[in-house]
Amino acid sequence: MKFRNLLVVLCATLMLSACADWIFRIDVPQGNFLDEKDVKKLRIDMTKEQVTYVLGKPVVEDSFDHDTWYYLYQMKRGMKKRGEDFRKELTITFVDDKVNQVVGDFELSEDFNTPLDQ
Repeated sequence: MKFRNLLVVLCATLMLSACADWIFRIDVPQGNFLDEKDVKKLRIDMTKEQVTYVLGKPVVEDSFDHDTWYYLYQMKRGMKKRGEDFRKELTITFVDDKVNQVVGDFELSEDFNTPLDQ
């Protein structure tokens, strides 16, 4: 009798585990989604207002250094068949309220070192 109960529990567990892919899980995006074409619009000596216009407000502004902005984007996939989880970062450093340095996972345009007013 115990063997039969164990067999029923084992069969039920195997059948339920086979249904795991039927459950729909949503993707969870967090942060600022940055498009490559928007990042390529950045130029040296842009003001903070111009950067906000192009990229939007940053997710994180350093509390101790107001001249460093962090744009973070993370995608946690609900199901592996839709792709892998990923994370992208972009850090902008300002000097005298103008862009001085941009570092991150995005490629900058060839014209980045050419200010807009030239």
